[in-house]
Amino acid sequence: MKLVHTIAEIRTLSRSARTAGQTLGLVPTMGALHEGHLSLVRTAKAKADVVAATIFVNPTQFGPQEDFARYPRNLEADCAVLEREGVDYIFAPSTEEMYPSGSVTWVTVEGLSDRLCGKSRPGHFRGVTTVVSKLFHIVEPDIAFFGQKDAAQHAIIRRMVRDLNMAVHIEICPIVREPDGLAMSSRNAYLTAAERKSALVLHRSLMRVENLFRSGEQDSDKLIQAGRIEIASEPAVRLDYFEIVNPDTLEPTPKVSTPALVAVAAFVGKTRLIDNVVLGA
Repeated sequence: MKLVHTIAEIRTLSRSARTAGQTLGLVPTMGALHEGHLSLVRTAKAKADVVAATIFVNPTQFGPQEDFARYPRNLEADCAVLEREGVDYIFAPSTEEMYPSGSVTWVTVEGLSDRLCGKSRPGHFRGVTTVVSKLFHIVEPDIAFFGQKDAAQHAIIRRMVRDLNMAVHIEICPIVREPDGLAMSSRNAYLTAAERKSALVLHRSLMRVENLFRSGEQDSDKLIQAGRIEIASEPAVRLDYFEIVNPDTLEPTPKVSTPALVAVAAFVGKTRLIDNVVLGA
């Protein structure tokens, strides 16, 4: 495994892999790695000859009052985990390397970026698409691997890739959960024991909706109401949104007759968590 910090060096390594006829897989992360990230790495190892992971806490996707300063960072531990998993390259640039002084260029996917998390976190997806486009341009992967938990994010990234004719395939991997159903997240580390227990309501709300759908209910308003009622049963949790949308456009769908994304975001104490399930897939 090789740890690199500069754009010039990771470009040299990735171009050497392609010159040798090897396929290159990319796993973008912000570090604080957990089993969800490692599932992406393992899928990448199975589908690509060479695997690069990035570790970069991207400042442009955090709002002024969000947790950029306290987001968990432990590069040494993350590198040790990735080395055990057989990652070939780790790209861990500085903020100055990724955003040179005076940078004023952004990549925005109009419309989609204002939905779901984009509605409650203005500018968040602009930061995501800008940094992901930079990583795609720098590393030039054949395949990039993302988790289903960030469903809105990967819908937006897929649209960006299509609209900008980027030569990268986007591979979406299943959500990895704790045994009790909580979706794995680096932000779970913020939760107290009591908050950790309360956070389970996100998954329960999705399972309630999924069970109703399986019993024949297709009306989105009724399904959403059932999910909201479940969230409201947990007083320590404050709902941000509970929506049923088209998984590609993120537009609300009134009836679940084709695959639909049920997405929830909520605050557990001061920690904002997200989760989702796809109905009718």
